[in-house]
Amino acid sequence: MKVKNSLRSLKGRHRANRLVRRKGKVYVINKVNPRFKARQG
Repeated sequence: MKVKNSLRSLKGRHRANRLVRRKGKVYVINKVNPRFKARQG
């Protein structure tokens, strides 16, 4: 899982990426290709 300050650029890397807020953190999740997972902060 990558940790980045800004997830907007990572969201565009794959069409299945989704931005999700969980417990105050922002995540990029991808069920099709899990290697695109990322967390903000």
